Amino acid sequence: MASLILTVIGPDRPGLVRTLAAAVAARGGSWLESRMARLAGQFAGIVLVEAPEALLADLRALEEQGLRIVAQDAGGVPAPVSGSRLALEVVGNDRPGIVRDVTQVLAECGINIEELTTDVASGSFSGGTLFRAEAILRAPGAGAVEAARAGLETLGNELMVDFKPLDD
Repeated sequence: MASLILTVIGPDRPGLVRTLAAAVAARGGSWLESRMARLAGQFAGIVLVEAPEALLADLRALEEQGLRIVAQDAGGVPAPVSGSRLALEVVGNDRPGIVRDVTQVLAECGINIEELTTDVASGSFSGGTLFRAEAILRAPGAGAVEAARAGLETLGNELMVDFKPLDD
């Protein structure tokens, strides 16, 4: 059995995840972890599976159904992670470059992004567009979190930043 990370993208349709899961199960594989979403009419996902390498041939057959699949060896035992896990929520007026600026502040503080979800929505009172980001982070210490908070708050007058500790 090999540990494989699969990235999948294709036109969204009912049964797409079932088709992928059936291919893994047909080879006696295990679906270990995944993150998936519908974006602009496309389905995109990343999946960690443990399956025989023969699965790769089956995945090529799925590509004939309009899916694009890239398989990557997940390697051996993952390196241990250190630091505190945090949830971050950022809300503010949208503008070009905001994701770049937010992630730059986090990187400069030595904070790793483990998961990131962003979206924009119409501001109900302002009439403008609001940017919203939710992230799961790994921070090396309290000093890094405070530096990140200060850095993020300087990005905009109306940017609200909230860090919450998470249990590991």
